[in-house]
Amino acid sequence: AVFVATCLASAVASLMMAGFANYPIAVAPAMGHNVYFAFAVVMGMGVPWPVALGGVAWAGLVFVLTASFGLRERLITAFEQVNTNFSMLFRHLFGGGEANLVLVESDDPLEAGLEIMCQPPGKKLSTLSLLSGGEQTLTALALIFAVFLANPAPICVLDEVDAPLDDANVTRFCDLLDEMTRQGNTRFLIITHHAVTMSRMDRLFGVTMAEQGVSQLVSVDLKRAEEMVA
Repeated sequence: AVFVATCLASAVASLMMAGFANYPIAVAPAMGHNVYFAFAVVMGMGVPWPVALGGVAWAGLVFVLTASFGLRERLITAFEQVNTNFSMLFRHLFGGGEANLVLVESDDPLEAGLEIMCQPPGKKLSTLSLLSGGEQTLTALALIFAVFLANPAPICVLDEVDAPLDDANVTRFCDLLDEMTRQGNTRFLIITHHAVTMSRMDRLFGVTMAEQGVSQLVSVDLKRAEEMVA
């Protein structure tokens, strides 16, 4: 009875520490410390080490199973938030239509796959793979920004994401960047060769070679340049 109580106490203490920490990286130290403590206690009581190790492993299993339920809840909450953002951004980029994320192949969100279902204006509902290259790019951008809105960062780097887009869709992409810049405090760093994208930025950075073998970084503040021209 003392042995079982010790194992239960180990699992409960681990769960409490992980819960108070409220951050996944704290789970492993919390669990490890208490499992080690339980193992040391039962060994000191004279319990054979295979039995002690089995009991502590059981306590760890209880901890993992219980923690996984919390992980499922967090995953479902994040999924719903990203899905809502994705639908909103898809309509913004395409000027209408519908799009959503669907969990497939399993009822368990930790084991399920993810399918992107989208319907641009004037087209039938289909998966991402059946869209054109430009439509796939816009849909992927909507999904990237949907995740980004759920957990924003101070800096976002986008490398040649506008390459498959025509001028009209590049304009939509730049409009979305302007809107996200107004809504938050994120600074977007865009790597591009597209003239339309460059013309919509606040500042340009480029590399030029005035002399053979000598590279030089050039910076242009477009807003200030417009004021000087005006």
